Amino acid sequence: MQIAFVGLGKMGGNMVRRLRRAGHDVVAYDRDTDLTRALGAETGARPVGSLEELVATLDAPRHVWVMVPHGDPTQSTVDALGALLEAGDAIVDGGNSRWTDDEPRAAALAPKGVHYLDVGTSGGVWGLDAGYCMMVGGPDEAVARLAPILDALAPETVEESRHVIGDRGWEHVGPSGSGHFVKMVHNGIEYGVMQAFAEGYALLRKNDPDLDLAKVAHLWEQGSVVRSWLNALAARAFEAEGTGLDGLEPWVDDSGEGRWTIEAAIDHDVPVPAITAALFARFGSRGEDDYASRVLAALRNQFGGHAVKRAD
Repeated sequence: MQIAFVGLGKMGGNMVRRLRRAGHDVVAYDRDTDLTRALGAETGARPVGSLEELVATLDAPRHVWVMVPHGDPTQSTVDALGALLEAGDAIVDGGNSRWTDDEPRAAALAPKGVHYLDVGTSGGVWGLDAGYCMMVGGPDEAVARLAPILDALAPETVEESRHVIGDRGWEHVGPSGSGHFVKMVHNGIEYGVMQAFAEGYALLRKNDPDLDLAKVAHLWEQGSVVRSWLNALAARAFEAEGTGLDGLEPWVDDSGEGRWTIEAAIDHDVPVPAITAALFARFGSRGEDDYASRVLAALRNQFGGHAVKRAD
């Protein structure tokens, strides 16, 4: 299948690589022309130098997947593509946009007959080889057409040991906005789980500074009820950085999705104390020297390649 990608950073670039491995025809564009050309030479994707060239290169009906930072960069890209595309074409926002932005975008594109899909995408820097979990919102027709791309990006196998129900790593969860809403809540849960692991490892270290936390994390992956990918990444972080994580500053950033989750919870009168406490703990990390914040920083770096502050 033919598809275009706009935005070739860590996630976008790896998604192009995975699609090319599966034999899909990918047209690639990034404002960084050197990055665009390099990815084209590496993967066989067709590099273009502008959105106009991208649209002209595609066969109708066109599918354009946008992977740029949320907010103004995404909005301006969707607006520009909307002016260039035709009836039957589709724009996919696979980034971490706020879900409330999706319905107005879909409504703005509807008079031209251009479909809009929002795809909440999880998998981080590991998605290239492990596949991506994708939460899809948008019209049935456009989702059905995109299915071969979603199938190629999704994990190839289901881990029976995780008691997973279903046989694919993507799901059409509802109309425009629902994909990003489900992904937003996913990220809010992620905040809470990470905070629990960080606090637990901090307590273990306080009780016994000589305890090998990498071994503990590996142990918990063997049949324990708290086994998880995040805990496995904690083991990896302890091995890479040392149990003390002394090379990391205890500074934990947030992408904004935890805040949006709490705002939605307030709107719906749903108590989310664990997610709220986890977000506030991140605020508290900035300027404080605590071990739990080092664990959180290390975990964000492990699953998403997010930048960490290195200690002097």
